[in-house]
Amino acid sequence: MPDLDDIDRRVLDVIQAAFPLCRSPYAELGRRVGLSAEAAMARVQSLRERGLIRRIGGVVNSRELGLVGTLVGMKVPPDRIDAVAAVVNAVPNVTHNYLREDDYDMWFTITAASRDDVTAILADIREKTGIEDVLDLPSLRTFKINVHLGFGAT
Repeated sequence: MPDLDDIDRRVLDVIQAAFPLCRSPYAELGRRVGLSAEAAMARVQSLRERGLIRRIGGVVNSRELGLVGTLVGMKVPPDRIDAVAAVVNAVPNVTHNYLREDDYDMWFTITAASRDDVTAILADIREKTGIEDVLDLPSLRTFKINVHLGFGAT
């Protein structure tokens, strides 16, 4: 585990479970963890710079909004990982992109307005990367949501 003090742990716990949705979110975050608004904002920035926070944003139920999603696996040659990742990451509909040690080594998710849009996005990615070996695994049911990694803040 990275070097985290008790305040870091409390900040991470709060922003995962209940990031304040109010006019002054950092003032409220600070109140909850014993910091000023400025110190809370600086703490979050430090955690971002250290790579412990990738993003802060809402999680929405895309299906309830009428959107469709798919999980995509690609077989990417090791020497092309960075170039292919740049193409995939430039697509606004891609919400996650990560590597795995497997034949299909790059995995990402796409959320779009329709299945036709997903098909078009994948066709564009295939064209731009030249990679045809792509698994398209449409989302049928949600099994996991609201994951909270407890940091043991006291």
